[in-house]
Amino acid sequence: MNNEFDYPRGSIVHMLQQSVRTYASHRAIVFGDRTLDFAAFGELSDRAAAGLCAQGVHKDDRVGLYCVNSDIFAIAYMGIVKAGATVVPINTLQNPREVAYILKDAGARGLIYHELFSDAVNAIRTDIEDLSLFIRIGETKGPESDMAWTDIAASTAALPDVSFDPVEDVVVIIYTSGTTGHPKGAMLTHQNLISNTCSIKAALQLEPGIDTILVVLPMFHAFAATVGMLFPLLHGCTMVPLPRFDPEQVAHAIAASHATIFMGVPSMFNVLLRLRDEFVPKLSCLKFAVSGGAAMPVEIMQQFEDRFGKLIYEGDGPTECGPVTCVNPIGGQRKLGSVGLSVPGVAMKIMDESGHERPHNQIGEICVKGPNVMKGYWNLPQQTRESFFGDWFRTGDLGTEDPDGYFTIVDRMKDMIIVNGMNVYPRMIENVLCQHPVICEAAVVGESHRLHGEIPVAYVTCEQGQAVSPAALMSLCKAHLGRHEIPRKIIFMEQLPKNATGKILKRQLRRQGELERGIDIERP
Repeated sequence: MNNEFDYPRGSIVHMLQQSVRTYASHRAIVFGDRTLDFAAFGELSDRAAAGLCAQGVHKDDRVGLYCVNSDIFAIAYMGIVKAGATVVPINTLQNPREVAYILKDAGARGLIYHELFSDAVNAIRTDIEDLSLFIRIGETKGPESDMAWTDIAASTAALPDVSFDPVEDVVVIIYTSGTTGHPKGAMLTHQNLISNTCSIKAALQLEPGIDTILVVLPMFHAFAATVGMLFPLLHGCTMVPLPRFDPEQVAHAIAASHATIFMGVPSMFNVLLRLRDEFVPKLSCLKFAVSGGAAMPVEIMQQFEDRFGKLIYEGDGPTECGPVTCVNPIGGQRKLGSVGLSVPGVAMKIMDESGHERPHNQIGEICVKGPNVMKGYWNLPQQTRESFFGDWFRTGDLGTEDPDGYFTIVDRMKDMIIVNGMNVYPRMIENVLCQHPVICEAAVVGESHRLHGEIPVAYVTCEQGQAVSPAALMSLCKAHLGRHEIPRKIIFMEQLPKNATGKILKRQLRRQGELERGIDIERP
């Protein structure tokens, strides 16, 4: 970590106010045919804050935000923060039961929701005692008890005078995906988020008033919220939110807005490769692309770069760390397959199970320290303590650090498979399977076995209209993997289950078991 790294010590509100003054006439948000400059965004978010306070939202209240990517999402987010309250973003793909759990757990006082999610809100509105304020975004009329967003946004009340403690006050509680049980709410403070946006600016070398970021990843997620929304708003760049991922719409939006940065997950880059040739020039204005959220297969990266002529810089970081912790250096040496160097202001180490640092190139848990690391998990002091070695946050990722300081993620600790007492890392198997030109995606999980403890099971999808024999995949695995790493079953699927951010849901694959088309391959 660069000990000389510096960042503003105030609140997000004060930093946004400075950005509004400095870049008043610059584009802040481009959404469809609407463009807001910084002055307009500052005024609209002030009105939203005043309207929320007039409805009884106070300092440290929690307010749910259940909305698609849009300019209104950003205005509502900053309105909540300016009111002194805490944002609780809702995953738009969750079912009503999961939404209710998060709002109850957070003790949400209010909920701002888009009309698209009316059915889900109506299913839970009477189940949450603390939830008394409902604000509806949209053209259609909701229940009479609900406030209209247009009324909140048109408030003429005075902006509340709220004091902030940047170290202690929580801006947002982002609930993790809950892969091992109920989701946990990661509390990110003003300091966490401001420091992380400053790290992003330094690492990606982005320029105020010049760079424009296309944001099609969901803004309820930490990656899009911090890199795609908070960074441009606090540092004078432009954001272009899209409500959903459609490759042709993405290409049109990049060209129309003159976007310079595209941020995505590997599955998005894979889909963009299927664009017709006429769309390729629409990406010409990009400086580069950034990938995170899941491991980027080297083959997909190389195919994208060959076709579009734009480099992809892979990085990583968990929600609990703001989330950005590392990225391959812009304009510097990229090490394909690695997630790069720690960003300025952030320290990373590889540690063993006792919290001792491991030597270079040895596998251990990736741990992180810095002002970006969360305050803790909401109302879970024991789980918070268990997630740290002293000041070092335990990411749950297994990885290595090479002598040059580049980090490589081997796998999630919980995804590791133990075959006959030997560690097997699914990501290594997946990378081999993806080398086959017909394989589109691969996911490997462990299955209990009475003799071997566990065996690797591979779930794969093929490129549209193409097929591959199990024997060909087995031959590929035998050429690159150890005997204990070769999958015992290969299961072909039309598509792999994913969450809203494009991560493959391995827990769902584990539950699924053998499909009818599964092929059990016994090793000789």
